[in-house]
Amino acid sequence: MQVLTKPLLTEKVAQLTEKLNRFVFKVDHRANKIQIKAAVEEMYGVTVVAVNTMKYAGKLKSRSTKAGVVTGRIATYKKAVITLKDGETIDFYNNL
Repeated sequence: MQVLTKPLLTEKVAQLTEKLNRFVFKVDHRANKIQIKAAVEEMYGVTVVAVNTMKYAGKLKSRSTKAGVVTGRIATYKKAVITLKDGETIDFYNNL
């Protein structure tokens, strides 16, 4: 199981990062806080102070097209907010 799926980079997350030194990742829905903490510390070489997780339920979406109404479902996912030790940071753009 790969614990970290991808980092989330939005304006709201950027404010969290600047003010509170928190980073947000989309994670595997089966991962617990201990596994998430270990994966972040191993991958980025930082010290994690706290991990908060949230589960988002999938939603039904529909749209009208020429062929009629098309319905689908957005997948469920789990999000983790990682708080790092003061003075440490994660640079997502150094590997580009």
